[in-house]
Amino acid sequence: SSEYSSNFSAPAPLLRRLFDKSKFAISTEETRYYLNGVYMHVADADGSQVLRCVATDGHRLARIDAPLPDGAGDMPGVIVPRKTVGELRKLLDDDDMVIAVSVSETKVRFATPDITLTSKVIDGTFPDYSRVIPTGNTRKLEVDAAEFAQAVDRVATVSSERSRAVKLALDEDRLVLSVNAPDSGAAEEELAVAYGDEHLEIGFNAKYLLEIASQVDRENAVFLFNSAADPTLMREGNDLSAVYVVMPMRV
Repeated sequence: SSEYSSNFSAPAPLLRRLFDKSKFAISTEETRYYLNGVYMHVADADGSQVLRCVATDGHRLARIDAPLPDGAGDMPGVIVPRKTVGELRKLLDDDDMVIAVSVSETKVRFATPDITLTSKVIDGTFPDYSRVIPTGNTRKLEVDAAEFAQAVDRVATVSSERSRAVKLALDEDRLVLSVNAPDSGAAEEELAVAYGDEHLEIGFNAKYLLEIASQVDRENAVFLFNSAADPTLMREGNDLSAVYVVMPMRV
């Protein structure tokens, strides 16, 4: 319709993947209201246009790409509110469903033949997220994603603190995950991994690591590190259409 500057159709699985894989990183901090949603926009990835969803809370970031649906090329970038992302999810369960998407500078509409969801978009400017995505990280860890998530989960249960840090100690083809909790002792897990760089110790918030590891649909998670103080990049195997960034914490 004329009030929307962009109208296109997208298969439910495409939208489901874009939002499911990014929404965990939405900020809940009311003061940074422009981070309280998922930034849906058209982006350039290696010379071709993609439909991209990005969310970040300053501690971690998700950037998910999908093939650009026909007719979406002129879509204005919009920040879809967290609550709308939750409501939208209910429209996306049927793999065969095609969703009619309409976007303007101020609102967004998702429609199936039975249900229409209309929402205001967040009135703010999403930050230049490309600045926080590291491009020079060369230390590469490849690990079975499910094993990694289970190991993080096991060591993290030692501590009752919400912001507990998990330390990753990396040596050749060996990863030791550990938690030292003053209140309740220590835990350690060792995993066989693919890693060929020099020794590295780096700490992360356990919850952030778990949430990112649980996004991985492929067997292997690939982490790219720079130093213990720099943002770490994670992707799913060799798939570059889903990229995650997590900030380390001191341990």
